[in-house]
Amino acid sequence: MRRGILTVAAVGLLTAGSLTACGNDSSGAAGRPKPKIGVILPDSASSNRWETADRRYLEAAFKAAGVDYDIQNAQNDKARFVTIAEQMITNGVTALMITNLDSGTGKAVLDKATQKGVATIDYDRPTLGGSAQYYVSFDNVAVGRLQGEGLVKCLTDKGIKTPVIAELNGSPTDNNAVQFKEGYDSVLQPRYDSKQYRKGPDQSVPEWNNTTGGTIFEQMLTQTNGRIDAVVAANDGLANAVISVLAKNKLNGKVPVTGQDADAQALQHILSGDQCMTVYKPVRTEAEAAADLAIALARGERKKTEQSFRDPKGNRNVPAVLLGAQAITKETVQDVIADGYVDKADVCTAKYAALCAQAGID
Repeated sequence: MRRGILTVAAVGLLTAGSLTACGNDSSGAAGRPKPKIGVILPDSASSNRWETADRRYLEAAFKAAGVDYDIQNAQNDKARFVTIAEQMITNGVTALMITNLDSGTGKAVLDKATQKGVATIDYDRPTLGGSAQYYVSFDNVAVGRLQGEGLVKCLTDKGIKTPVIAELNGSPTDNNAVQFKEGYDSVLQPRYDSKQYRKGPDQSVPEWNNTTGGTIFEQMLTQTNGRIDAVVAANDGLANAVISVLAKNKLNGKVPVTGQDADAQALQHILSGDQCMTVYKPVRTEAEAAADLAIALARGERKKTEQSFRDPKGNRNVPAVLLGAQAITKETVQDVIADGYVDKADVCTAKYAALCAQAGID
């Protein structure tokens, strides 16, 4: 996606609101603590994006603003997540941004930060029942809808009639996974109801664990005697696990598989025909929107957003920035590279050089 085709400039979603003192970052203003931002990322195993994209975009935004920051990764360890948060609060962060591992742990961290006077933001995943002052993410139901629509197109293009569809969902403790499923089921359920498609196995993968996802999908294939005609995989990590199992059974390229995240490996799978589509979420824009809010909060300021997220557990509307996404197929792999999300060199390795050339990737 060439810069600006899809993304809405984050600054356009934010407006200045009831600002308080915002003096010199080197010393704080009017006795305020020096602005410092803490960020806790969830892991590096479920998706490459957290370390290869989110970290670098957030760092760039904080450096450009000249604010101190501390970005750490909890590596899917809830105790470590809590410990990192406690250390950041002790070390004087004035704003804390988290991508929770589950809402329970996230709520405990956010509540403690709030009690200590630290401003808070939910990044990418909402903490249901939490106390974050902002939520920055994508319209995740729309992301799931793109997956469902992409799968329908892939099945139509292949001419597969009355396909059996397997659904490999994300972690049941991640509200984003719930919303992705809501999105793709909104496309697929009417087709199940009309008998146009047949619903096959439907399981969630604890903690987005790709190894577990591969095992679950292998069991799905056994359960159906090999009769799975298409797979909705909730992200590219799970899609890769599915493709590995399909390859062992000489079914890769024959069974359409969806994903989302648009990482380099997924783009290679799309070029080779092993994955039918992915969804590109412009993480740069998400990170810049979150950083803009975090920088303001760290300086003792507040900004208004044009959107909100309804937290059903907390019974409140959380000020939010919710961004759009783009379906990616072989014809649009170039868009992800052109936007700078992945490097051409990481996609067009020797094995894929000819496929890149055929796809017009320059």
